[in-house]
Amino acid sequence: MPEILKLIQERESARAPFDLKRPVSRQDLRQILEAGNWAPTAHNMQNFEIIVVDDPRILEMLGQLKNPISMEFVKENYQQLSFSEAELKQKKVGILANRFPPAWSNPNATRDELAATERPLPTSPVMLFMVYDPSRRAPASEGDFLGIISLGCATENMWLMAESLGVGFHIVSSFGGGSIEPQVKQILAIPESLRIVYAIRLGYPLGSSGQNLRIRREIEDFTHHNRFGKKGLE
Repeated sequence: MPEILKLIQERESARAPFDLKRPVSRQDLRQILEAGNWAPTAHNMQNFEIIVVDDPRILEMLGQLKNPISMEFVKENYQQLSFSEAELKQKKVGILANRFPPAWSNPNATRDELAATERPLPTSPVMLFMVYDPSRRAPASEGDFLGIISLGCATENMWLMAESLGVGFHIVSSFGGGSIEPQVKQILAIPESLRIVYAIRLGYPLGSSGQNLRIRREIEDFTHHNRFGKKGLE
């Protein structure tokens, strides 16, 4: 199997707590950032900035923030859940419900039940905050669809480089959007004109994230040969 494909298949989210006493070396951090720098972006706009945070005082402030879980998230999350490994293997898409608190898997959960699940947001020895300017749009790209894809390309490049270096990588989308974004912007002195895409935890997990079932569709499930509906490759 080609090495790059093996790396892609073994990539995973490091959801466990990180060792706060074990920093990521500057050499590894630079390689991760360099990988993101060479990602393809629409019209070579490179429409992102990355704030590297490793100051323990700032990390402590960020770690004290809490992001309320919205009813909208719970209802939309429910549509992606499987409640057994057998169900997930049959669907081949989505995630297991046991990865979340029970209230997050219940579309009828009350606001009090959701509030009881609030926890401080996770941090790590070094965090990357990716931000972008929403006023700059890739040409003729409705909703800046191409620009958003570009942010994903930069993230994937960094993720694969981190994986190759043995550095844990975890996206924390809760740091962007909603009521928490203004607080994060204030802590990190982010200009009002910029939006936070998400934060990325980098470091070395203390233990594993658990034996999460990793499932993907077969190639024949999502390919159509020459015309839509003609499944698989001949």
